[in-house]
Amino acid sequence: MPPLPTYTQQPWTETYTEIIDVRSPQEFTEDHIPGAINLPVLYDSERVEVGTIYKQINPFQARKLGAALVAKNLSEHITQHFANKEKKYHPLVYCWRGGQRSLSMALVLSQIGWRVTLLEGGYKTYRAYVRQQIEELPKKFTYKILCGFTGSGKTHILQKMRERGAQVLDLENLAQHRGSLLGEEWQDKLSPQPSQKYFESLLLQQLQSFNPTQPIWIESESMKVGKIYLPKSLWEKMKQACCIEIQLPITARVKFLLQKYSHFIEYPDILKVKLEKLKYRYGWEKIHHWYQLIDAEKWELFIKDILHSHYDPTYRKSIQKHFSNIKQVRYLYDLSNESINALLDLSL
Repeated sequence: MPPLPTYTQQPWTETYTEIIDVRSPQEFTEDHIPGAINLPVLYDSERVEVGTIYKQINPFQARKLGAALVAKNLSEHITQHFANKEKKYHPLVYCWRGGQRSLSMALVLSQIGWRVTLLEGGYKTYRAYVRQQIEELPKKFTYKILCGFTGSGKTHILQKMRERGAQVLDLENLAQHRGSLLGEEWQDKLSPQPSQKYFESLLLQQLQSFNPTQPIWIESESMKVGKIYLPKSLWEKMKQACCIEIQLPITARVKFLLQKYSHFIEYPDILKVKLEKLKYRYGWEKIHHWYQLIDAEKWELFIKDILHSHYDPTYRKSIQKHFSNIKQVRYLYDLSNESINALLDLSL
């Protein structure tokens, strides 16, 4: 007889051919085990329909409809996704609580002849593990913070550090946000930030890849990156860490920002909408002045003014409050490879 599915509460201790999340696409998007694929046994609208019938009409009627929909969806997945899987294929399957949705797929796959493991307790087991780990794991590392005014190329420098083998935690990349008013990630179009839960999943995955005997480099951030909050355990360790401050001439900072935020030059109306959020701090007169510089395409003047009026004072206040433990100040003429390599020779 084909083997029955087995259960685990610690899926991170074993390697699987594939991790399959059978929840609806909406549930999957909110959070999932990194690397998992989504093969829903009930899609969003189907899940709502079955749930509504279960609560408002008749549970037995809901189970009949649910069974029919699950059977239909499983049939599609078997013919489209599993058709070419080899006999040694060994997936981990999970749903919300490790109940009927994951079991329905696991039973069919095991009857075909594959070895299938179910996550006991489902996603809730995984989420409890993430919450526990994200509270404890950050405490085990030593951190070094890279500080500097907006436009100092901190993220760019950290990328160069990673290329040299340093451990770098790029929080802005994980959060899909550059940590400021104009900081949404943009790749041809605006990239939405992950949910708070999925950010924590990605953060945990990154931390687990690091060596606790080596320092982790992080850019100076606030506790909130866009709409994402850093875990308290990590934030407290960051505030205690030693800082290296990068200082760069204003002309070099402006040049770098023109390259980094070129999408706003192409879409000035989006830039104006974002700037409007600052009217409560600087008044309409300042906002209209920035609008005039944008309309006249005087980009260097605009960047210099917004740095002087907004970003630099904000940075000074944040550094004094959160990252006052500055051990070294490094002066760069520009962000050329030569300048950055000289910096890294001294810092790593």
